[in-house]
Amino acid sequence: MTTKRRILLADDHETVREGLRLLVNSQDDMEVVATAADGHEAIAAAIRVAPDVAVIDISMPGMNGIAATARLRETLPGLKILPLTRYSDRSSVVQALQAGASGYALKQSRPSELLRAIRMVANGERYIDNSLPADDVASESVRPRPQASATLSPREVEVFKLIAWGATNKEIAARLNVSVKTVEAHKANGMRKLGMNGRLDIVRYAMHQGWLAESSEP
Repeated sequence: MTTKRRILLADDHETVREGLRLLVNSQDDMEVVATAADGHEAIAAAIRVAPDVAVIDISMPGMNGIAATARLRETLPGLKILPLTRYSDRSSVVQALQAGASGYALKQSRPSELLRAIRMVANGERYIDNSLPADDVASESVRPRPQASATLSPREVEVFKLIAWGATNKEIAARLNVSVKTVEAHKANGMRKLGMNGRLDIVRYAMHQGWLAESSEP
């Protein structure tokens, strides 16, 4: 009797979770052992049930899939993580791979392709959706992370952390009780100090600093 692969599903939309659960459970070689609606729930569930593969949406409230992936890699190094998302931009793919994901799958793909992706990462292979430039993003994902060449102010650190966790400028402004323009100014000043070009550099820096593996958001 073949041992079934144990799958954790994390997506903030209940209809999507249920559809994925039915799809996975229809297979003879895998089963869903837990579901989660955000990154925090996904981490708690993974620790509780020890799945073989975690299929995680990137865009979730509270803790996004990138931050959850980074934390899970710290907590459960042997866990295979497969982001499943509608985002096909290079930045999202690279961020996921740098956070420790085992691949990158798109929700636009056919069900059979998702099942193939799960099986591949469960077997220790890397899966990148065939509509994406796999060699290109894989190479980009192992670039050295930016190192600090200057000291960020405490407020710049707060802004950078929240950006890395996936918050928008408006959400950061509300969280810190400042204006959106002030958030943009702190972001620009911090990026200038560290010679950064965009949000991806901030996420890389956050990973290097260990911020995405912290126990809670700033």
